[in-house]
Amino acid sequence: MTACFKIKQILSILAATLFVVGCTRKSNDNEILIGSYSSNTGATATFGVYQLRGTEMAIEEINAKGGINGKKIKHINYDNKSDSDETLAVVNRLISQDKVVAILGEATSGRSKIGAQVAQQNKVPMLSSSATNPDVTKTGNYIFRACFIDPFQGMVMAKFMTENLKLKRAAIMRDIKNDYSVGLSDIFAEKLKGMGGEIVTDISYQEGDIDFKSQLTSIKAKNVDAIFIPGYYNEVALIAKQAKELGMKQPLLGGDGWSSPKLHEIAKTAIDGSYFSNHYTTESTDPKTVEFVKAFKAKYNEVPDVMAALAYDAAYMMAEAISKTKTITSENIRDELSKIKDFHGVTGKMSMDANRDAVKSAVVVQVQGEDYKFITSVNP
Repeated sequence: MTACFKIKQILSILAATLFVVGCTRKSNDNEILIGSYSSNTGATATFGVYQLRGTEMAIEEINAKGGINGKKIKHINYDNKSDSDETLAVVNRLISQDKVVAILGEATSGRSKIGAQVAQQNKVPMLSSSATNPDVTKTGNYIFRACFIDPFQGMVMAKFMTENLKLKRAAIMRDIKNDYSVGLSDIFAEKLKGMGGEIVTDISYQEGDIDFKSQLTSIKAKNVDAIFIPGYYNEVALIAKQAKELGMKQPLLGGDGWSSPKLHEIAKTAIDGSYFSNHYTTESTDPKTVEFVKAFKAKYNEVPDVMAALAYDAAYMMAEAISKTKTITSENIRDELSKIKDFHGVTGKMSMDANRDAVKSAVVVQVQGEDYKFITSVNP
């Protein structure tokens, strides 16, 4: 990308921001304006689609019960098209034009970091449903998350590999341009070594790649026990297919970025038997989870994936924080979010720690066709 083109992009975004400042949405004393941004189209579209469904379902339920202290939630969502520049534009729009008091989003860590910078600068609280990279909440004291972070997730998978699968030698395939993938790879490597395991080889790829045969051929020659691929579902599915074509039988391991109906749709049986860490399981017997799964199926005619469940929890968590404010301001919402303890969501029980990260359990699931079968849970 040329410097000239970058300057044009920046000027374009600045112009859009200046435009929306002069076109603000009229406020309504009986409404609470909450914004969200999600990748409803583009490379990680299933993340955004399910995030939006979970958010809308929660808000519809809250409003049907009378809203928050008698006020209904007005939800404004924008599609960032799985794009960083679009993320910057829509988050600016939510704050400058729509005048939201709080923001929900985004599913991915990289785009959450972009949105977090804008929210922090404008002192608007942002609660990410599923961004697990530790740096997201380090942006500042207005940024929160409703999920566990990668240091915990990396430990979970290193422990599962060494203790449950009794394997020691691992290869890593990381998306070198993806904050989530790079961070989780580093943590997994550190934890595995601490548990007596070994990283035999560490190979990179990039989002959008479709041919992984050279990386896999290199790994095949190393005779490893397992392959850790903490990427997103599109590339993971293709890697699984090509590994099977090369006759590789090692179990594939990953993180929550695998969770998407597209994983099986693309990989078919090649991904069967693989394991990844996740935030909840639809096999849970928790009445709150059971009711959520039932209601989601009735509304959308499909099983809710983890992005829907996390977004649903995030919306309820935000509503709880707002309900405890004496006056609904961004600062007061931030203060109440930081005090959340023992919140019981559909993805489990959680509390906000001093770093504004949710402390909660993780599950390890195995891919079996279109289903993710619960294997074990790990407490923080």
